[in-house]
Amino acid sequence: MKHGVITKAALAIGALLTAFPALAQDENQFYREKQLRILVGSAAGSGYDLIARLVWRYVPNHMTGRPTVVVQNVPGAGSVQMANQLVNTGACDGTVIGAPINGMATAPLLQPEAARFDATKLIWIGAAAREVQVAMAWHTAPVQTLNDLYSKELLVGATTAGTTMVDFPAVANAFLGLKFKVVRGYGGTAQINTAIEAGELEGIGGVGWSTAKILSGRLLAEKKIKVIAQYGFERHPELPDVPLVYDLARTDEDKLAMRLTFARQDYDRGYFLPPDVPTGRVEVLRRAFDATMKDSEFLAEAKRMNLDIDAMTGERVDELVREVSATPKPIVDRVRAAIMGTLSK
Repeated sequence: MKHGVITKAALAIGALLTAFPALAQDENQFYREKQLRILVGSAAGSGYDLIARLVWRYVPNHMTGRPTVVVQNVPGAGSVQMANQLVNTGACDGTVIGAPINGMATAPLLQPEAARFDATKLIWIGAAAREVQVAMAWHTAPVQTLNDLYSKELLVGATTAGTTMVDFPAVANAFLGLKFKVVRGYGGTAQINTAIEAGELEGIGGVGWSTAKILSGRLLAEKKIKVIAQYGFERHPELPDVPLVYDLARTDEDKLAMRLTFARQDYDRGYFLPPDVPTGRVEVLRRAFDATMKDSEFLAEAKRMNLDIDAMTGERVDELVREVSATPKPIVDRVRAAIMGTLSK
């Protein structure tokens, strides 16, 4: 009797596995003559915008349905505005995809009054890079090293809460005693660079290294701006002599707080679907994304654009977001208080 039950179960599983390729093919056909709408949660011309446009120009090449793609910028509130829109009013059929800045996944923890979504229920397609954020100072600024920030202020430009430009220096100030002075309201890195060159600002407190190389490349090459710190948990190969902010942490609680803040770097340049998208369509998009990350033409173009690709699967991003979302409440409260303290100034 037991043998018969096992045999029936094995046959049932075998039937499901046999049927899956057909299901995936059916879902691929769903995308024929469809349009994928990519909602970028940052301004046009930003690093997130540039890489999203590149990635989603290639992904359809790995889908038998070959959908067309349109990119729409929905900046505001650190991509929370875009995520709210997509999760609460967007289509859940697999045709609308979010391209957020990396802080969006922790917004329900750190900006609960603004985020109208559960980050653990989002469906991640994948992430194109594991970005390292850096702090940079103008060559005439009073701060020229990370240690200088203990005794001197650095006036840095930023966009809005939820971005590394605000959150990273705010947490570094609160937990390490540094003296970043954050000025919010700029449209993006390009606008901040213009303000720095005009003498309105002295630097930037948290920007992706790949974005800096693209949008601040001339200033770096001319040595008019320099990288004074990096926020990763280990030094970037291209920045071996730049100190880590994380190394300044002294207590276990401070380290946990910075891990909550800085962990978003591990799933940077990620793309997500709202909840309830059919499983087969999720699979189609994830596998097309994975194939794109290995596409020689895509990688060559990314290299020409000076974009660093260090991909992560959607399944792994899901895991990381769930891990961060499980951070103990006392740690979350301390980080949130640090960020809110910056916003109230």
